[in-house]
Amino acid sequence: MALKYIIGSVAASLAFAHVCSYYVVDKKIFGGTTPKTVATTEWWEATDKKFQAWPRTAGPPVVMNPIRRQNFIVKSSDEKI
Repeated sequence: MALKYIIGSVAASLAFAHVCSYYVVDKKIFGGTTPKTVATTEWWEATDKKFQAWPRTAGPPVVMNPIRRQNFIVKSSDEKI
């Protein structure tokens, strides 16, 4: 019996959050405008073109060990330590 109240209240809170988000972000009830960099793709294309033109240099590949939070450099089997 309590499960229906929990599911109902979670669904209602999600619906309320969606309505609030719609009016604040899309309808801009507090004012403001959408920046040009977000509204048009011209800026994204120019930025991407600039970043693709830069030469890329990188070090050796790194593998992260999430358990110890340490990074280890991956060595090929040809290289000796």
